[in-house]
Amino acid sequence: MVLLQKLEQVHAELRRNTWLRYFAIFCRIVLALGFIPSGIVKLRGERFTGLPSNHPLGHYFDALYLTGYYYTFIGIGQLIAAVLLLIPRTALLGATLYFPIMLNICVLTYATRFEGTRIATLMLLANLFLLAWDYPRLKYILPFGQHRPDQPVVETRKFPALFFACVFSASVLVIVVNHFLFDIRPGNSQIECTNSCKNSGGSDACFHFCECIYEEGKLLDVCLNDYHREKASRSPSQR
Repeated sequence: MVLLQKLEQVHAELRRNTWLRYFAIFCRIVLALGFIPSGIVKLRGERFTGLPSNHPLGHYFDALYLTGYYYTFIGIGQLIAAVLLLIPRTALLGATLYFPIMLNICVLTYATRFEGTRIATLMLLANLFLLAWDYPRLKYILPFGQHRPDQPVVETRKFPALFFACVFSASVLVIVVNHFLFDIRPGNSQIECTNSCKNSGGSDACFHFCECIYEEGKLLDVCLNDYHREKASRSPSQR
């Protein structure tokens, strides 16, 4: 409990900083803008992306598009979360509603090796920041929160260089880790996939992987297994 009290004290001091308050507003606006276009597309009953049907994520979006009013329901949920984020009084409710949707999107992008894993991860981290930012209100539904009267907020304009350095480092880390996380990605089109093969040395296994995805329309796991099997079967001289 002593540790929790100290953490709450640090959190209260951080909430006094004007720059962090501006950053929280920035995160709210950016996250809302991320959901408004996709929500409107779903509400209008249009297909969400231009990914080909044979793309791993394209399979998912095609199936999702054919679910009828469930597809519309997701769009409504995204728009509600976005609007709630833009209103200061309902920002916490918006961030809470936003989180499970964004977590699902983030896991989906990693599962399909989508190129948007970086932006999805950054959006999820921004969402977590907003939930942490509103901890004074969120703590009342948490089992470990200290229910003590909130102290008056005294604003400070000292620039939190360490905090923004951590934000920058985390963003760079997400980009770098995602670059090396997967040995191969399907890209967003067959041309993009084959171009990545040329840039990485142009192995036959890579080109066959692209054909497996876009021309044969096989599942991602099947194409990945074929890719790794073909890559492992090459002789050392061919490597």
